Amino acid sequence: MRLPLIIDTDPGIDDAAALSVALLHPSFDVKMISTVNGNVGIEKTTANALKLKAFFNSDVPVHRGATKPLISKVIDASHVHGESGMDGYDFPSLSINQLASTNSITAMRDILLQTDTPITIVALGPLTNIALLISTFPEVKDFIKEIVLMGGSAGRGNVTPLAEFNIYSDPEAAHIVFNCGLPITMIGLDLARQSLLTHDYLASFEHLSRTSAMLYQLFQHYREKDFAQGLKLYDVFTVLYLLDTESYETHLADVQIELQGTLTRGATVVDFDSPYPNCTIVTSSLNDNYRSIFKNTLK
Repeated sequence: MRLPLIIDTDPGIDDAAALSVALLHPSFDVKMISTVNGNVGIEKTTANALKLKAFFNSDVPVHRGATKPLISKVIDASHVHGESGMDGYDFPSLSINQLASTNSITAMRDILLQTDTPITIVALGPLTNIALLISTFPEVKDFIKEIVLMGGSAGRGNVTPLAEFNIYSDPEAAHIVFNCGLPITMIGLDLARQSLLTHDYLASFEHLSRTSAMLYQLFQHYREKDFAQGLKLYDVFTVLYLLDTESYETHLADVQIELQGTLTRGATVVDFDSPYPNCTIVTSSLNDNYRSIFKNTLK
């Protein structure tokens, strides 16, 4: 049986890799794509989601979500992903008529309340939309299997010494989500930092398939730290994990979000010794299966 997904995303080059796997792999049934302000502004993340929808000739509906965080000031990561958020590939021009709606929160509610099978939410960006969904329509929680999110860290951050970008972008939303009582799997910086994709590995993408060639061109414009050694494609590990959960080391923990600290705002405070865990944290890969799964899906 295919795993039904709702994907909430802020494309973003590594988001494009995750969406490519999710839309291509026969194990997934993507019900909708929800966009959020994050790597770039909401108009650009929405345009990028529509570009990918058109690239794959997909019938998965794209809905525009939150334009800004609940409280925080808007930040972006255009210095990492480029001005458009997906610099590096010449996508065909798109029509905004492809957008299914401008309210992804109600769209997610409608899909969840009509489902016969609980749906997994894959969150690739700031958690603003997910927090609004479960706060405004708490009845949907009965229809959510789990939330698998890219965000946070059990160690150091990447936008401040202790905070990861997606959580830092909207800490209040993250606080709501981590304390909502639903099963949560956190795939933070720790996993991708230990699973660097080398340039030699990625070089084979250039001629593997139409999709891999598109991603290869995007990757040349992805300017995360350690680019000289390889790429840390954080978001793609959400879907790679769902395809092969037994190949990853996980630990239960209580994760709380620092909201007040001047130097620590947005940090994920991880307590592996708590008797009341609220989250499963994926800390590392146990093998190299993710490399073959990623490549074979694109092939």
